[in-house]
Amino acid sequence: MKNLSFLNKILFFLNNIVALLFFASLTLPYIPPKSFPLLSIMSLSVPLLLFAHVLFIIYWLLAGVKKQFLLSSLCILLAIGLSFFPYKFNSKEVVSGSSFGVMNFNVRLLNKYKWLESEKIPGEITTFINKENPDIITFQEFRSIKDFGLTYPYKYEKLNGGKKGSGLAIFSKFSIVNRGSLDFDNSNNNAIFIDVVRSNDTIRIYNIHLESFGIKPDSVDLNLDEKRSRKLIYRLKQSFSKQQDQVEKFLEHSKSCPHKIIISGDFNNTAFSWAYRKLKGDLNDSFIEAGEGFGKTYPFNNYPLRIDFILSDKKFKVNQHKNFEIKLSDHEPVMARFSY
Repeated sequence: MKNLSFLNKILFFLNNIVALLFFASLTLPYIPPKSFPLLSIMSLSVPLLLFAHVLFIIYWLLAGVKKQFLLSSLCILLAIGLSFFPYKFNSKEVVSGSSFGVMNFNVRLLNKYKWLESEKIPGEITTFINKENPDIITFQEFRSIKDFGLTYPYKYEKLNGGKKGSGLAIFSKFSIVNRGSLDFDNSNNNAIFIDVVRSNDTIRIYNIHLESFGIKPDSVDLNLDEKRSRKLIYRLKQSFSKQQDQVEKFLEHSKSCPHKIIISGDFNNTAFSWAYRKLKGDLNDSFIEAGEGFGKTYPFNNYPLRIDFILSDKKFKVNQHKNFEIKLSDHEPVMARFSY
């Protein structure tokens, strides 16, 4: 420190703060949101913290300072080793004729309120899905409409408000032998499941949609007054607490499942959160196993959030994971292929 210029001393001080925040973020997946609801917000900032460390490493190397870059390097290595690094450099794709595909897509009510200019969003989503040809599709924010022409032989819908309402749906090419809904308390969100038979084997598919924070990219205003700030904080605390209740209800339900499971859905939270860690358990995350890039599923003002996931029993091999950068909803679909 003695040989550092005044500017470099300030930067190294900031470097230490960012490192402390990163080390603190490593504990977030182990802290139930109800214990410290606001602390859970930090899980959304992990990619920013790691990006800052990359910038610090570049700066210290260019400045010719040999020791100071080690702190940020340690943070990056820890992030990679603990699967905390948000970017994957290598993908995997295994060609297998016996594989089957699962897609997840939050379709935002099929553009019911004209968020997107196109009048043909349902038809465009149908064309896209038919092209990719998944065997199972899990939808969130789904509604039944006549011009949504998917021809899957089996499906299960659980909509709030009946047939004209919205909710969750699962479409399947495999026969459904059991189905059900978890019916989250005091929420418009939910989780449903189907048991399907494929090659004389029964697989359970969960479609889960955790509580939303209700914050949209086009509604973000950094100039919040005290009253609005209090409302925002209260809403975030309520959402994190509800997510914990929903995850705990799901885990209790899944304990009695005798089949291999796949969890697909919109978690409304990141891979650095308590909710994700509890849902993942000892399952495989298809993106970690076979994905590439940031795995972005929700572009929040160009901030690459990965909040939609496909998790699978370890008895399945993850052959492929694909992210689709298409603007047919506020979310982007993901698809994984599995084999035994």
